[in-house]
Amino acid sequence: MLKSKARWNIETTEEPLVERLAEELNLSTLAARLLVQRGWNNTEKARQFLTMDETVLNDPFLFKGMDKAVDRIKQAVENKERILVFGDYDADGVTSTSVMFQTLGSLGADVGYYVPNRFTEGYGPNEGAFRKAKESGVSLIVTVDTGISAVHEASVAKELGMDLIITDHHEPPPELPDAFAIINHKQDDCPYPFKDLAGVGVAFKTSQALIGRFPEEYLDLFTLGTIADLVPLVNENRFLVQKGLKAVAKTNRPGLRALMELSGVDTNAVTEEHVGFALGPRLNAAGRLDSADPAVSLLITENPEEAEEIAHEVDALNKDRQKIVNDITKEAIAQVESKGAGSVIVVGQEGWNAGVIGIVASRLVEKYYRPTIVLSLDSEKGLAKGSARSIEGFDMFKNLSQCHEWLPHFGGHPMAAGLTMEIENIDKLRAKLGRLADEVLTEGDFIPTRKIDIVAELGEITVDAIRDLHKLSPFGVGHPSPKVMIANTQLDQYKKIGSNKDHLKVTFENNGTKLDGIGFRIGDLYEHITPLDRVSVVGYVSINEWNGHVKPQLIIEDIKVEDWQLFDLRGKHVNWSSFIEQTAGERLVYVKFREETTLPNELKNHGVAVYDLSRGDQEKPDLSEAFVIFGDIPCSETDIPAVLESGVPSRIYAVFAQEDDTFFQTIPTRDHFKWYYAFLTKRGSFNLEKQAQDLAKHKGWTKDTVVFMSKVFFELDFVTMDNGFVTLQSKPSKKSLADSRLYQQQVKQGELENQLVYSSYRALKQWFEPFIQKNVTEINV
Repeated sequence: MLKSKARWNIETTEEPLVERLAEELNLSTLAARLLVQRGWNNTEKARQFLTMDETVLNDPFLFKGMDKAVDRIKQAVENKERILVFGDYDADGVTSTSVMFQTLGSLGADVGYYVPNRFTEGYGPNEGAFRKAKESGVSLIVTVDTGISAVHEASVAKELGMDLIITDHHEPPPELPDAFAIINHKQDDCPYPFKDLAGVGVAFKTSQALIGRFPEEYLDLFTLGTIADLVPLVNENRFLVQKGLKAVAKTNRPGLRALMELSGVDTNAVTEEHVGFALGPRLNAAGRLDSADPAVSLLITENPEEAEEIAHEVDALNKDRQKIVNDITKEAIAQVESKGAGSVIVVGQEGWNAGVIGIVASRLVEKYYRPTIVLSLDSEKGLAKGSARSIEGFDMFKNLSQCHEWLPHFGGHPMAAGLTMEIENIDKLRAKLGRLADEVLTEGDFIPTRKIDIVAELGEITVDAIRDLHKLSPFGVGHPSPKVMIANTQLDQYKKIGSNKDHLKVTFENNGTKLDGIGFRIGDLYEHITPLDRVSVVGYVSINEWNGHVKPQLIIEDIKVEDWQLFDLRGKHVNWSSFIEQTAGERLVYVKFREETTLPNELKNHGVAVYDLSRGDQEKPDLSEAFVIFGDIPCSETDIPAVLESGVPSRIYAVFAQEDDTFFQTIPTRDHFKWYYAFLTKRGSFNLEKQAQDLAKHKGWTKDTVVFMSKVFFELDFVTMDNGFVTLQSKPSKKSLADSRLYQQQVKQGELENQLVYSSYRALKQWFEPFIQKNVTEINV
């Protein structure tokens, strides 16, 4: 048995509905199944989704405050007032800043931009920046992707005689800033119907209202910020990102083109994954490590040489960010391992970069699947700045709210939060969150859940079916890339690949249909799969184009084997230390049948349970779901079935080590015995000790064969044996070889050895199968 890494939550669909949709829309069952599962479960709804057009777009003037904001900005442009665009330092913020800055520039405004420094100023508008803006002659500030909580800063702007227009997408607090205008679709009384725009979406809509047409030239920026900010890719976002991905591929921005080239993005086929995993992180990197200004400059520059230079700077910052994240993650893991994970992980250290601790928290959640808080400590100020990430079933914001006495500043939502606190209160926070988690989380909650969107037959996964699925893209939050499960399929072949052998390459097979699969960074599973396993597998489907061949493939995320497994270690040099590492956390039982068999030292030192059948009084262990190692050859064909009566193991490791090979020793035939009897009749007496070797050599036998036949004749009273001499009885009674217990035992032992040691893997599995199934049946009854 191979357990999956996550609990699989399988979504079911009404197959008659799927078949009808597939037929009416001329789609594969794979695509139709996803449409039904996502709620587009009739032909009209599904067709509208697949053929979404401009009618899904909303009028920007539906935003509360848009009329007022546009009038004021146009007045500022006409009067040559100095305007400042105040942005944020993440990818959504820098794209929002770029959209608004360039829009105002295109209108002829006297405009500048300002993005606060994460480390020296913190998040959002601040009084110091506003006062500097006033000193430089600014009379109008327009925020993008920030400002909805800037109550104090709004009063400062008013005091200084500057108008403040806030464009934002974050949740409005109970008290709103006293600004000239607020454009935020999440205000309760805002009639704008689509509530999931990112900050750059609000800036894009404001741009449209200002220039009086659809701002096609900013679609690439809209797409970058929207995907990077992880807002739902549905409705208006979906349509605009569909168009926007093409705009990214064809962009005329020198900086974006340079960044795509550096990050290896193929401009012929830009996808949401390229934006989310290659471009977005690079735009985020600048603001995570220092000032976000290079990211904005990269997006707005028109100078190719400058663009090339900034792109290299941003890419280098991203590499620095990756190293810092890796270093902090290692240190954080060391803290967890030394203290134990507990129900909630809270780790912190002096000097950890506050700009990346959110990424580290996510890494720890991936590894331990526990609610996690990572803190950057500043002992000089006595403060800790933290990022929190949670798991299903534990509302991080709600539970942090119950610890508010130690958290002067915190905010977020159920799955993520940010906070600032005094270092002296960290232990109190850790203890209370642990108690709160224990009240609501069970052991099962600490196993991640993986939602399965589509259960597919192997033959349903074709190139055409995958192309149909692509018609449902772009995928993202709210409409994630579908996870596909193939159940109970055979393995044609599997192997480890990659320079470090850390990837797993598999070919699945069922009724003659084959499908390639690849699992990145799961090469260790190779040691946990056997040739005859029927596996269930979960992953993403994709099209593999290589050397002119186009084939479907599955990107493997998780594998499980629900039946018992047989691992063949016969005749192999087993690295028991490595074996212990691979089976960590499992219950190991070593079964031995013979007194002379010694337990490997590594297993002995590890404290593996030993079931020694050479000691007849030993109590049988429970083998249910255990990993059972058969260390040597049983003495009887009934020994192993008797052992397996004490439970169905999850795995059997067949070692069957032995000192002597009974099967390859000569088991004499009746002709052997006939000749030897005739030989003794002629000789009368024979010196077994001195002459057996010569006789064996003469006949092409082994000495053991001669000795064995002599013992059988002795058991049947055909001969006497005295001081090494074998002497024929004068009138032995008539008996057959079947009357010799020794002969029959040797024959049976040879047959058993042949079955257990020298049989093929398939034959050995088939030999075990009836005994396993007998116990399974008894358990189910």
